[in-house]
Amino acid sequence: MKKYFSLVLFAHSIFALPFAFIGFFLGLSSSGATFQWPLLILVLLCMVFARNSAMAFNRYLDRNIDAKNPRTKMRDIPSGKISPNEALIFVIINCVLFIATTAFINRLCLYLSPVALFVVLFYSYTKRFTALCHLVLGLGLSLAPIGAYIAVTGHFNLVPLFYSFAVIFWVSGFDIIYALQDEDFDKNEKLHSIPAALGIRNALNLSIVLHIFSALCVIIPLYFAPFGWIYYLGVAFFCFMLIYQHLLVKPNDISKVNKAFATTNGFASVIFAVCFLLDTFIRTHF
Repeated sequence: MKKYFSLVLFAHSIFALPFAFIGFFLGLSSSGATFQWPLLILVLLCMVFARNSAMAFNRYLDRNIDAKNPRTKMRDIPSGKISPNEALIFVIINCVLFIATTAFINRLCLYLSPVALFVVLFYSYTKRFTALCHLVLGLGLSLAPIGAYIAVTGHFNLVPLFYSFAVIFWVSGFDIIYALQDEDFDKNEKLHSIPAALGIRNALNLSIVLHIFSALCVIIPLYFAPFGWIYYLGVAFFCFMLIYQHLLVKPNDISKVNKAFATTNGFASVIFAVCFLLDTFIRTHF
């Protein structure tokens, strides 16, 4: 079990999982539905199975590329900790479990489950033909809030889409920062990324623009729901962390990329989600 946790970098679930909670409880508060532990557990299982599928498939597909890259050659498949066949079987099992779990939620989730799997698995191919691969990764993670909302309500709505767009722009922006480490490698291997296409300085500028859009997407819901001061505090913290990571990484110094990528964004998503949930609880119970 430990080696599979390593394969899928389970700790990185902290990026999308808080937004799944946002979508879930937004669905409860907007529809008046009753909270049910079994439904929440099903949603969380869907998150785990989808992410396991996506991450393991990425490691499987990129195994030869990872073996050439000094930064990634010690990942589980290139280093021999997990065989390619073991990783592929793990992907298939998690895909089946994901679809099966959606069947216990509602029909719309079941019907959309192959679409969701296609998006999260397709990302792994994109670096081979487009520099927009970062946006595809963002799209995959953005399914968390709208998917959790649909699980509760059984239909689409505008407000959860703002949180999905916030995730797209946020994840795309910080994935560009993370990809700065492989600019030269990507160029040499004919792989596509924003840093390889635009250079470090322009890539960082584009990342800033994407994060501005992300900030706007968590502010816009203020016009659709009577959020209180706790939500404002969460928005302020989220925006501050977006700014902070750009202070850490500069065109002439990318030594703090890992801190900007993992630590900063992990705190941003968790604290923002906690503020959203506290604000929603207070508004609906007092």
